[in-house]
Amino acid sequence: MPALTPSQLDHFASEGYVVVKGVLDPVTTLDPVIDEYATVLDSLADDLYAQGEITSRYEELEFGDRYIQICVETGRVHSQYFDFSLPFQNVQPDTPFWAGPAVFRAFTDPNLLDVVESLIGPEIYSNPVQHVRIKPPERYLPKNQYGNAILGATQWHQDHGVVTEEADDTQMLTVWFSLQDTPIEKGPLMVAPGSHKSGLLPHCPNYMDNAPQFAGAAQVPEKLFAADRAIPVPVERGDVICVHKQTVHGSYPNVSDEVRWSFDLRYNPTDQPTGRIAFPGFIARGRRAPDS
Repeated sequence: MPALTPSQLDHFASEGYVVVKGVLDPVTTLDPVIDEYATVLDSLADDLYAQGEITSRYEELEFGDRYIQICVETGRVHSQYFDFSLPFQNVQPDTPFWAGPAVFRAFTDPNLLDVVESLIGPEIYSNPVQHVRIKPPERYLPKNQYGNAILGATQWHQDHGVVTEEADDTQMLTVWFSLQDTPIEKGPLMVAPGSHKSGLLPHCPNYMDNAPQFAGAAQVPEKLFAADRAIPVPVERGDVICVHKQTVHGSYPNVSDEVRWSFDLRYNPTDQPTGRIAFPGFIARGRRAPDS
Protein backbone atom coordinates (compact mmCIF):
# COMPACT_ATOMS: atom_id res chain seq x y z
CA MET A 1 0.00 0.00 0.00
CA PRO A 2 1.40 3.45 -0.82
CA ALA A 3 2.41 5.82 1.94
CA LEU A 4 -0.13 8.23 3.35
CA THR A 5 -0.79 11.27 1.22
CA PRO A 6 0.36 14.75 2.26
CA SER A 7 -3.28 15.57 3.00
CA GLN A 8 -3.61 12.58 5.31
CA LEU A 9 -0.36 13.43 7.07
CA ASP A 10 -1.50 17.03 7.52
CA HIS A 11 -4.82 15.82 8.97
CA PHE A 12 -3.02 13.61 11.48
CA ALA A 13 -0.72 16.47 12.48
CA SER A 14 -3.52 19.00 12.91
CA GLU A 15 -6.37 16.82 14.24
CA GLY A 16 -4.49 14.05 16.04
CA TYR A 17 -6.04 11.21 14.07
CA VAL A 18 -6.65 10.08 10.51
CA VAL A 19 -8.96 7.48 8.93
CA VAL A 20 -7.36 5.38 6.19
CA LYS A 21 -9.84 3.50 4.05
CA GLY A 22 -9.49 -0.09 2.86
CA VAL A 23 -6.14 -0.93 4.45
CA LEU A 24 -6.91 -4.48 5.58
CA ASP A 25 -8.27 -7.11 3.21
CA PRO A 26 -11.48 -8.51 4.74
CA VAL A 27 -11.03 -11.95 3.18
CA THR A 28 -7.30 -12.62 3.56
CA THR A 29 -6.61 -10.75 6.81
CA LEU A 30 -9.81 -10.29 8.83
CA ASP A 31 -11.77 -13.47 8.11
CA PRO A 32 -8.93 -15.72 9.34
CA VAL A 33 -8.89 -13.76 12.60
CA ILE A 34 -12.63 -14.31 12.99
CA ASP A 35 -12.23 -18.03 12.29
CA GLU A 36 -9.38 -18.27 14.79
CA TYR A 37 -11.38 -16.60 17.52
CA ALA A 38 -14.22 -19.06 16.92
CA THR A 39 -11.88 -21.78 18.21
CA VAL A 40 -11.06 -19.64 21.26
CA LEU A 41 -14.78 -19.30 21.95
CA ASP A 42 -15.09 -23.09 21.65
CA SER A 43 -12.50 -23.45 24.41
CA LEU A 44 -14.22 -20.88 26.62
CA ALA A 45 -17.58 -22.62 26.18
CA ASP A 46 -16.02 -26.01 26.95
CA ASP A 47 -14.43 -24.67 30.15
CA LEU A 48 -17.57 -22.94 31.38
CA TYR A 49 -19.76 -25.93 30.56
CA ALA A 50 -17.40 -28.27 32.43
CA GLN A 51 -17.55 -25.94 35.44
CA GLY A 52 -21.35 -25.89 35.35
CA GLU A 53 -21.53 -22.17 34.63
CA ILE A 54 -23.50 -22.57 31.40
CA THR A 55 -26.19 -25.13 30.55
CA SER A 56 -25.16 -25.50 26.90
CA ARG A 57 -22.11 -24.88 24.74
CA TYR A 58 -24.41 -23.05 22.27
CA GLU A 59 -22.54 -24.48 19.30
CA GLU A 60 -25.52 -23.82 17.04
CA LEU A 61 -25.11 -20.04 17.39
CA GLU A 62 -22.80 -17.85 15.34
CA PHE A 63 -19.90 -16.18 17.15
CA GLY A 64 -21.56 -12.94 18.26
CA ASP A 65 -24.82 -14.46 19.46
CA ARG A 66 -22.94 -17.29 21.16
CA TYR A 67 -20.69 -14.89 23.04
CA ILE A 68 -23.66 -12.74 24.07
CA GLN A 69 -25.51 -15.79 25.40
CA ILE A 70 -22.47 -16.92 27.39
CA CYS A 71 -22.03 -13.44 28.90
CA VAL A 72 -25.71 -13.26 29.82
CA GLU A 73 -25.78 -16.72 31.40
CA THR A 74 -22.57 -16.27 33.40
CA GLY A 75 -23.31 -12.67 34.34
CA ARG A 76 -19.88 -11.46 33.33
CA VAL A 77 -17.76 -10.64 30.30
CA HIS A 78 -14.77 -12.80 29.41
CA SER A 79 -12.48 -10.25 27.77
CA GLN A 80 -9.18 -11.64 28.98
CA TYR A 81 -9.85 -15.02 27.38
CA PHE A 82 -9.59 -13.40 23.94
CA ASP A 83 -7.03 -10.68 24.60
CA PHE A 84 -3.52 -10.76 23.18
CA SER A 85 -2.17 -8.70 26.08
CA LEU A 86 -1.91 -9.70 29.71
CA PRO A 87 -3.52 -7.42 32.31
CA PHE A 88 -1.46 -4.62 33.82
CA GLN A 89 -1.41 -6.29 37.24
CA ASN A 90 -2.39 -9.46 39.12
CA VAL A 91 -1.16 -11.75 36.35
CA GLN A 92 -1.45 -15.39 37.41
CA PRO A 93 0.11 -18.54 35.87
CA ASP A 94 -3.29 -19.47 34.46
CA THR A 95 -4.32 -16.00 33.25
CA PRO A 96 -5.71 -16.64 29.76
CA PHE A 97 -4.78 -14.75 26.61
CA TRP A 98 -4.67 -15.45 22.88
CA ALA A 99 -1.93 -14.70 20.35
CA GLY A 100 -2.58 -17.07 17.47
CA PRO A 101 -1.10 -17.01 13.96
CA ALA A 102 -4.00 -15.13 12.34
CA VAL A 103 -3.76 -12.43 15.00
CA PHE A 104 0.00 -12.20 14.45
CA ARG A 105 -0.51 -11.86 10.69
CA ALA A 106 -2.92 -8.98 11.32
CA PHE A 107 -0.31 -7.25 13.51
CA THR A 108 2.25 -7.57 10.72
CA ASP A 109 0.01 -7.01 7.70
CA PRO A 110 2.20 -5.25 5.10
CA ASN A 111 -0.47 -2.72 4.17
CA LEU A 112 -1.01 -1.86 7.83
CA LEU A 113 2.72 -1.46 8.43
CA ASP A 114 3.01 0.76 5.35
CA VAL A 115 0.55 3.13 7.02
CA VAL A 116 2.41 2.94 10.32
CA GLU A 117 5.73 3.56 8.56
CA SER A 118 4.35 6.77 7.08
CA LEU A 119 3.85 8.11 10.60
CA ILE A 120 6.70 6.73 12.73
CA GLY A 121 9.35 5.56 10.27
CA PRO A 122 10.57 2.19 8.96
CA GLU A 123 11.88 0.56 12.17
CA ILE A 124 8.60 -0.56 13.73
CA TYR A 125 8.11 -2.28 17.09
CA SER A 126 4.82 -3.88 18.14
CA ASN A 127 4.13 -2.30 21.53
CA PRO A 128 2.68 -4.73 24.12
CA VAL A 129 -0.02 -2.25 25.21
CA GLN A 130 -2.77 -3.41 22.85
CA HIS A 131 -6.11 -5.16 23.06
CA VAL A 132 -9.01 -6.84 21.35
CA ARG A 133 -12.42 -5.47 22.36
CA ILE A 134 -15.45 -7.71 21.92
CA LYS A 135 -18.34 -5.66 23.28
CA PRO A 136 -21.83 -7.17 23.52
CA PRO A 137 -24.78 -4.77 23.28
CA GLU A 138 -24.95 -2.69 26.46
CA ARG A 139 -28.33 -4.04 27.49
CA TYR A 140 -26.78 -7.48 27.99
CA LEU A 141 -23.79 -6.35 30.03
CA PRO A 142 -23.45 -6.63 33.81
CA LYS A 143 -23.44 -3.36 35.72
CA ASN A 144 -20.89 -1.85 38.07
CA GLN A 145 -21.58 -0.16 41.40
CA TYR A 146 -22.66 3.01 39.59
CA GLY A 147 -25.19 1.19 37.42
CA ASN A 148 -23.08 1.51 34.28
CA ALA A 149 -22.32 -1.31 31.87
CA ILE A 150 -19.01 -3.14 32.40
CA LEU A 151 -17.14 -2.99 29.08
CA GLY A 152 -19.64 -0.44 27.82
CA ALA A 153 -18.84 3.04 26.53
CA THR A 154 -15.17 3.92 27.04
CA GLN A 155 -14.33 7.00 29.11
CA TRP A 156 -12.18 9.89 27.89
CA HIS A 157 -8.49 9.10 27.99
CA GLN A 158 -5.17 9.44 26.19
CA ASP A 159 -3.11 6.36 25.37
CA HIS A 160 -0.06 8.20 26.66
CA GLY A 161 -1.76 8.03 30.06
CA VAL A 162 -1.59 4.23 30.30
CA VAL A 163 2.17 3.79 29.86
CA THR A 164 4.99 4.46 32.29
CA GLU A 165 6.97 7.69 32.26
CA GLU A 166 9.92 6.09 30.48
CA ALA A 167 7.78 6.30 27.32
CA ASP A 168 7.00 10.01 27.68
CA ASP A 169 9.10 10.80 24.62
CA THR A 170 8.24 7.63 22.69
CA GLN A 171 6.56 8.16 19.34
CA MET A 172 3.77 5.69 20.12
CA LEU A 173 0.99 5.32 17.56
CA THR A 174 -2.41 3.72 18.11
CA VAL A 175 -3.98 1.85 15.20
CA TRP A 176 -7.66 1.01 15.66
CA PHE A 177 -9.69 -1.18 13.34
CA SER A 178 -12.85 -3.23 13.46
CA LEU A 179 -13.43 -6.75 12.23
CA GLN A 180 -16.91 -5.65 11.14
CA ASP A 181 -18.53 -2.46 9.95
CA THR A 182 -18.90 -0.15 12.95
CA PRO A 183 -21.71 2.37 12.44
CA ILE A 184 -22.86 4.78 15.14
CA GLU A 185 -25.19 2.30 16.83
CA LYS A 186 -22.33 -0.17 17.42
CA GLY A 187 -20.36 2.33 19.46
CA PRO A 188 -17.45 3.53 17.31
CA LEU A 189 -14.40 5.41 18.46
CA MET A 190 -14.99 9.04 19.43
CA VAL A 191 -12.17 11.54 19.25
CA ALA A 192 -11.61 15.13 20.32
CA PRO A 193 -9.90 16.65 17.25
CA GLY A 194 -6.82 18.71 18.04
CA SER A 195 -6.71 17.69 21.69
CA HIS A 196 -3.24 16.19 21.25
CA LYS A 197 -1.82 19.71 21.09
CA SER A 198 -2.42 20.14 24.84
CA GLY A 199 0.04 17.39 25.76
CA LEU A 200 -0.53 14.81 28.47
CA LEU A 201 -3.57 15.74 30.57
CA PRO A 202 -4.44 14.59 34.11
CA HIS A 203 -6.29 11.27 34.32
CA CYS A 204 -8.37 11.47 37.48
CA PRO A 205 -9.25 8.20 39.28
CA ASN A 206 -12.81 7.67 40.52
CA TYR A 207 -13.91 10.79 38.66
CA MET A 208 -17.61 11.68 38.82
CA ASP A 209 -18.05 14.95 36.90
CA ASN A 210 -18.08 13.78 33.27
CA ALA A 211 -21.04 12.03 31.62
CA PRO A 212 -22.98 9.67 33.95
CA GLN A 213 -22.00 6.56 31.95
CA PHE A 214 -18.36 7.21 32.87
CA ALA A 215 -18.93 7.71 36.61
CA GLY A 216 -16.19 6.37 38.84
CA ALA A 217 -13.70 5.51 36.09
CA ALA A 218 -10.23 7.00 35.71
CA GLN A 219 -10.59 9.59 32.96
CA VAL A 220 -9.65 13.01 31.61
CA PRO A 221 -12.05 15.68 32.94
CA GLU A 222 -14.06 17.24 30.11
CA LYS A 223 -13.24 20.72 31.40
CA LEU A 224 -9.61 20.16 30.32
CA PHE A 225 -10.29 19.77 26.59
CA ALA A 226 -12.88 20.74 23.98
CA ALA A 227 -15.27 17.87 24.67
CA ASP A 228 -18.01 19.70 22.80
CA ARG A 229 -15.97 19.26 19.59
CA ALA A 230 -15.69 15.49 19.97
CA ILE A 231 -16.96 13.47 17.02
CA PRO A 232 -17.76 9.82 16.30
CA VAL A 233 -15.61 7.98 13.76
CA PRO A 234 -17.72 5.22 12.19
CA VAL A 235 -15.75 2.93 9.90
CA GLU A 236 -16.18 0.05 7.49
CA ARG A 237 -14.47 -3.30 7.73
CA GLY A 238 -10.88 -2.93 6.53
CA ASP A 239 -10.52 0.75 7.45
CA VAL A 240 -8.03 1.80 10.11
CA ILE A 241 -7.91 4.82 12.39
CA CYS A 242 -4.47 6.12 13.38
CA VAL A 243 -4.52 8.05 16.65
CA HIS A 244 -1.82 10.24 18.22
CA LYS A 245 -0.86 9.08 21.71
CA GLN A 246 -2.09 12.37 23.23
CA THR A 247 -5.41 12.61 21.40
CA VAL A 248 -8.28 12.42 23.88
CA HIS A 249 -10.67 9.69 22.81
CA GLY A 250 -13.18 7.14 24.03
CA SER A 251 -16.08 5.23 22.52
CA TYR A 252 -19.82 5.38 22.26
CA PRO A 253 -22.05 2.65 23.75
CA ASN A 254 -23.01 -0.34 21.63
CA VAL A 255 -26.79 -0.02 21.30
CA SER A 256 -27.05 -2.39 18.34
CA ASP A 257 -28.13 -6.04 18.42
CA GLU A 258 -24.63 -7.37 17.66
CA VAL A 259 -21.19 -7.47 19.24
CA ARG A 260 -18.78 -4.66 18.43
CA TRP A 261 -15.40 -6.24 17.71
CA SER A 262 -12.23 -4.18 17.34
CA PHE A 263 -8.46 -4.24 17.72
CA ASP A 264 -6.49 -1.34 19.15
CA LEU A 265 -2.83 -1.91 18.39
CA ARG A 266 0.17 0.22 19.24
CA TYR A 267 3.48 0.64 17.50
CA ASN A 268 6.58 2.68 18.22
CA PRO A 269 10.06 3.06 16.72
CA THR A 270 12.16 0.04 17.64
CA ASP A 271 14.78 2.00 19.57
CA GLN A 272 12.25 3.72 21.88
CA PRO A 273 10.80 2.46 25.22
CA THR A 274 7.35 0.85 25.14
CA GLY A 275 6.20 2.11 28.52
CA ARG A 276 5.38 -1.44 29.61
CA ILE A 277 8.83 -2.92 30.22
CA ALA A 278 7.56 -6.06 31.98
CA PHE A 279 5.73 -7.28 28.88
CA PRO A 280 7.30 -8.40 25.60
CA GLY A 281 6.78 -6.87 22.19
CA PHE A 282 8.44 -7.70 18.90
CA ILE A 283 9.96 -6.09 15.83
CA ALA A 284 7.15 -5.89 13.28
CA ARG A 285 9.27 -4.34 10.52
CA GLY A 286 12.97 -3.59 10.22
CA ARG A 287 14.19 -1.99 7.01
CA ARG A 288 17.80 -1.93 8.24
CA ALA A 289 17.84 -5.70 8.81
CA PRO A 290 14.68 -7.15 7.25
CA ASP A 291 15.71 -10.77 7.86
CA SER A 292 16.44 -10.34 11.55
